[in-house]
Amino acid sequence: MRDLTPEQCKCEELRDAALCHVCGKPFAAGDTRVRDHCHLTGRYRGPAHSTCNLNYKDSHVIPVIFHNLSGYDAHFIIEDVVNVFEGSVELLPLTKERYIAFTKNVANTEDRYGCRTCVKLRFIDSYQFLSASLDTLESYLDRSNMRILWSEFRHLSAEDFQLLTRKGVFPNEYVDSAEKLLEIRLPPRESFHSSLTGETVSSDDYAHAITVWDRFSIETLGQYSDLYLKTDVLLLADVFENFRDTCIRSYGLDPVHYFTLPGYTWDAMLLHTGIEFELLTDVDMVLFVERGVRGELSQCSDRYARANNRYAPSYDRSEPSTYLMYFDVNNLYGWTMCQPLPSSGFRWVEDISTLDVNAIPPDSPTGYILEVDLKYPRYLHDAHADLPFCPTRKAPPDKRQEKLLATLRDKERYVIHYRTLQQCTRHGLRVKRIHRALEFAQSAWLRDYIELNTGFRTRATNDFEMNLYKLMNNAVLGKTMENVQNRVEVKLVTRWEGRYGAEALISRPNFHSRAVFGENILAVELRRLKATFNRPIYVGMCILDISKTHLYEFHY
Repeated sequence: MRDLTPEQCKCEELRDAALCHVCGKPFAAGDTRVRDHCHLTGRYRGPAHSTCNLNYKDSHVIPVIFHNLSGYDAHFIIEDVVNVFEGSVELLPLTKERYIAFTKNVANTEDRYGCRTCVKLRFIDSYQFLSASLDTLESYLDRSNMRILWSEFRHLSAEDFQLLTRKGVFPNEYVDSAEKLLEIRLPPRESFHSSLTGETVSSDDYAHAITVWDRFSIETLGQYSDLYLKTDVLLLADVFENFRDTCIRSYGLDPVHYFTLPGYTWDAMLLHTGIEFELLTDVDMVLFVERGVRGELSQCSDRYARANNRYAPSYDRSEPSTYLMYFDVNNLYGWTMCQPLPSSGFRWVEDISTLDVNAIPPDSPTGYILEVDLKYPRYLHDAHADLPFCPTRKAPPDKRQEKLLATLRDKERYVIHYRTLQQCTRHGLRVKRIHRALEFAQSAWLRDYIELNTGFRTRATNDFEMNLYKLMNNAVLGKTMENVQNRVEVKLVTRWEGRYGAEALISRPNFHSRAVFGENILAVELRRLKATFNRPIYVGMCILDISKTHLYEFHY
């Protein structure tokens, strides 16, 4: 335990502090101030509100990190986790057999003061944050950033250490028995074949494996396996620790407390912007906004197009020159999320007749989502044939699945953002009737966070960092439209009888299906009986609609 320094003990230091180091908010007159310190090391952390200090509790969660855990068969890990010691297992499922993460509650544990507590081993997937192969991620690390790997192999020469700074190769399918690990030679290159990918390791990778075998005086395939696994784990630790350092430095939040990057960036956005959303409690408003959610438009306007120019092999001089061009809108959602977006003040407009939609400026403090009937005049059909306005979700002819269709038909009860409606009327569509209008307060509250990540992306030094900061922005959109009704509930049980046993769960009316992992482990999937609409879906709906105005503005 560290003692406070004389400076930290002074009353003036605490009295003159302007901000609480925990919540970042200023001290108000009459607030009780305390010196916050770490209960494990005794390290002084800073002045804090008394309530913040009391709520700043030690975490009993120990993260266990796997790369691509959710895409890997984790059943054998769960079997051991369930059976080795007492305590329940909580799942964060994709399906009843695939999980984003799972947590083992370790029963009968005590802290250093003898108080009973519950340590949690939380298994998370680093691929949910760093969606690239481990080999790719390692290639972005400088040697100076491989602190964990270096701590284990500091006795090696620089040349030998360099051999371990890349992901190795291992004949996973070849080793089908313990006897194979006793072999004294590296198997031939053909043994490094994967039936999953249909590929065999490259000649360079196999040559690297031979070099490692020789330079480290490896005697058996088992020793090679130990070195391969050890370096793999240590490199992943270095990759993720560097990622943590970057995130904490950039956003002030530690990603090990999250399950996915979208969840992390959502909290980072809330912290950075300080926005407080008004959630919809009127079910009619929720359903109204949901009808306006339409994703990206993907279509083929012309079934066939042929280039005819001097750069084409089949160039015909007697025909007019034509070119095929590919255009991409840079930072489409980044631009959209910098626009005024709704956050609060939702109410139905009572007197629609007084609402002049075309007179509302784009940066108005008040915005609208409207339900309208639109007339698509026939004289516009030829001009708009390539990209009609107002796409709708409908099943194509003779199909069952709904798709987003851009058609030239009239629209009835079409839910649309006011800026999108203004664009439609400027290009000739006519509003026949406004059925309803939802009013809200709007501002560019998201702009600072988007520009923060755009700046990080501009300064990125490799493709991975560029894609990471792009996802930090785009994932905010995904979180606003997260469909909580699609979440899956899966229970892991190890007994048949009892209130929470398999028999009781299977007999419930919301039972869906089950999966058997082992002799005494069963995963039971249940249909959700309730859903809490705690996402500002109106933000996502407006972002999608406004983004289309950018695309249509370019085309027309």
